[in-house]
Amino acid sequence: DVELIEGIERDIVETGVSVTWDEIAELKEAKQLLQEAVVLPLWMPDFFRGIRRPWKGVLMFGPPGTGKTMLAKAVAAECKTTFFNVSASTLSSKWRGESEKMVRLLFDMARWHAPSTVFFDEIDSLAGQRGGANEHEASRRVKTELMVQMDGVAGGSGDAPEDAGAEAAPRTVIVLAATNTPWELDEALRRRLEKRIYIPLPTAAGRAALFEINMKSVDVADDVELDDLAAKTDGYSGADVANVCRDAAMMSVRRVMEAARAKGLSGAEMQRELAANRGAMQADVSMEDFLNAIRKVRGSVGSADLQKYRDWSDEFGAA
Repeated sequence: DVELIEGIERDIVETGVSVTWDEIAELKEAKQLLQEAVVLPLWMPDFFRGIRRPWKGVLMFGPPGTGKTMLAKAVAAECKTTFFNVSASTLSSKWRGESEKMVRLLFDMARWHAPSTVFFDEIDSLAGQRGGANEHEASRRVKTELMVQMDGVAGGSGDAPEDAGAEAAPRTVIVLAATNTPWELDEALRRRLEKRIYIPLPTAAGRAALFEINMKSVDVADDVELDDLAAKTDGYSGADVANVCRDAAMMSVRRVMEAARAKGLSGAEMQRELAANRGAMQADVSMEDFLNAIRKVRGSVGSADLQKYRDWSDEFGAA
């Protein structure tokens, strides 16, 4: 078990998480719901008893690249909790054959380090629907153990009657999960993730804010119009906008490199040329740079996928 514990501490535990709500553009409703469902019960545990008892778990679902992991880290930072960042796919592959034990140890460590936040990214890869022809017995045991542990941190079996006498112990382990494919989740696990929050693609205002957030570390030319950039990136996720910004910020570097190649430079000569032209590489990012980047970086989420998220939210969302 020592080796497994060391593995969790090395690969999963994150300390000093410092993400703030302001670093996440838009998503006002999601932020409010997370503060209500997670932050307030930690701040006022005596108040959140009986019918107000904390939710067993919170699921964030939606297209990839919309800020689900950032939201989880913001919760951990706000509450000053130890953050267990669990990639479900890593958990099931890196410790194959011991995943069930890893889940149990993970929650034991979360209780030890409490208050703590256990965040399962890609939860669908660990807890997909049961009963499929290709499902292995080990996978079923892992799902069962995960649900047992979630019931445990919720302060009971989760089946206590919802009346004034149903008291739950103050919870110090928060369970958050994220998925890009909520329709693949096991039904029993879905019930335990009682709060299910849709994290949509950013609106035009959100995309404009994302351009501003992503470019705060570099100089931007006066001709850059954030609203125009937002209009030209309709359907882009937060990650897509970040990729556009990174590509735009590299345009000046590419111009210097192309000029150096035109001189026939390579190797050490190229390195010296780049060092001599560092100022040119740090030129203000222009509107044309952004437009060129947008032409190269396309949105990653299709309209058919968006409709699937909306349909699932209509049927199973619990925000």
